[in-house]
Amino acid sequence: MPKKLPKRRSAPDQDKLIVDALRDVGKPLSAYEIIDHLKEKGLSAPPTVYRALNRLIEDGLAHRLESLNAFVACRHPHHKGTAAFAICDGCGLVREFHEAESVRRLDAAAVEAGFTVKEMTIELRGRCKDCEVTVAR
Repeated sequence: MPKKLPKRRSAPDQDKLIVDALRDVGKPLSAYEIIDHLKEKGLSAPPTVYRALNRLIEDGLAHRLESLNAFVACRHPHHKGTAAFAICDGCGLVREFHEAESVRRLDAAAVEAGFTVKEMTIELRGRCKDCEVTVAR
């Protein structure tokens, strides 16, 4: 007997599956890793996942980490359009934080340069304290 395919999900259901997967996994995931994680739940088409990710980013529920070409769930939903991340090059840990004063200063500098900021994602690369201790040994 042929394997029964899951029924088609609505966009809000797809979004929920994806944001829940990002939260549950707890690390940045590429779109294809999201597909691997959710294929048993019927999400397997890259365009579907990318559309859902775009909606989640637009709604402030997820962020794209450009340097990793990966996505994470937003941990601070009150700062739609701005986010800062510390990314460990040793273990891959990603910490999101919100530094309001830095965002204000960068936005002011952009305005002074005649530029209107639509969104701002700051990525700091380095090593977390645990990896620093390991390297120091």
